[in-house]
Amino acid sequence: MSVGTSSAPGGRDARRPPASRDRDFAEPGIHPDDLPEGLVVADENGHVICFNAAAERVTAVRGADALGQPLDKALPLEDLEGRRWWQLTDPYGGLATRVRQPERNLLLPGGREVLVSARYVRDVPTGPVRRVVVSLRDTEARRRTERSHAELIATVAHELRSPLTSVKGFTATLLAKWERFTDDQKRLMLETVDADADRVTRLIAELLDISRIDSGRLEVRRQPVDIGAAVGRHIQAYVAAGLSADRFLLRLEQPLPALWADPDKIDQVLSNLIENAVRHGEGTVTIDITPTASPREGEDAGTSVTVSDEGTGIPEESMNRVFTRFWRGSKRGGTGLGLYIVKGIVEAHGGTITVGRATDGGAEFRFTLPVAAPAYLA
Repeated sequence: MSVGTSSAPGGRDARRPPASRDRDFAEPGIHPDDLPEGLVVADENGHVICFNAAAERVTAVRGADALGQPLDKALPLEDLEGRRWWQLTDPYGGLATRVRQPERNLLLPGGREVLVSARYVRDVPTGPVRRVVVSLRDTEARRRTERSHAELIATVAHELRSPLTSVKGFTATLLAKWERFTDDQKRLMLETVDADADRVTRLIAELLDISRIDSGRLEVRRQPVDIGAAVGRHIQAYVAAGLSADRFLLRLEQPLPALWADPDKIDQVLSNLIENAVRHGEGTVTIDITPTASPREGEDAGTSVTVSDEGTGIPEESMNRVFTRFWRGSKRGGTGLGLYIVKGIVEAHGGTITVGRATDGGAEFRFTLPVAAPAYLA
């Protein structure tokens, strides 16, 4: 049965101007075109009285063409099995106790997929339907999320396969032929197993960080942090591992404001940025620590850390993708998740991070943190 073909009672014109229609149901001060999702509203007779701008974008139908039309003509939806949705659900003639249709995937003419939910508005419970309010959402955002999840699973599977194969191979060999190997051979195999186990542990930690960042559950436990000392420890670790001390230049501008941050997470940020500069850059790795304005409103002081190198830098066309998942630049290796996590950690502190080209031509990463003393000390 077609949805709503009769004219409104009392001589009300179903094709009156859109502006007067919107005033029938819009909240004071809110216009339907201000809403981020598609909104379609039909009156008690099934005629469309609202078709907002977002609905036009989602459906590619002009609002002026939809207004006054029967709902099933203005919004001809089908389910994934090809059945006409409004005939199937019968909002005006169905169960009097029904108040809504949960969100589901439906198809517009041409096969375009949209997410649709509906609410039936009644003046009294079990009374006649006075309004059908339909919400429309494009599926592209969800598809991007699904693709991102699929890429994450594929990346994790690939990154886990190599170290786990190595661990399994060496342990199986040692268990089967322990007596045949010298102590030096055993030590070499166990050191390889240990390194691969560390690699798996790091990957799992990255996945947990991503989960917390995406869900907004990344906890920041603020403590006083000596950012200069923290950078110094990372430099000392590289020198102890065999790099020349001349490879690094640390410059501190004093006085620095007292910084309250999560020391473990700030170490993670510094570790990633300095490792990227050492591994992918060339020449001297320079770390500048300076006082600056806070990136948060209502605070005056902040601390800025800049890590730069003298390599080839990052191409301009890649600048806007550096902090996205799986970005690895021109050199392969790693999961491509490190800078995504770095950005999440900095932003969880209320800070900002940018990437650009250093004075000497290499890559330059700069993050700024507010001093942000805990509330109980404010």
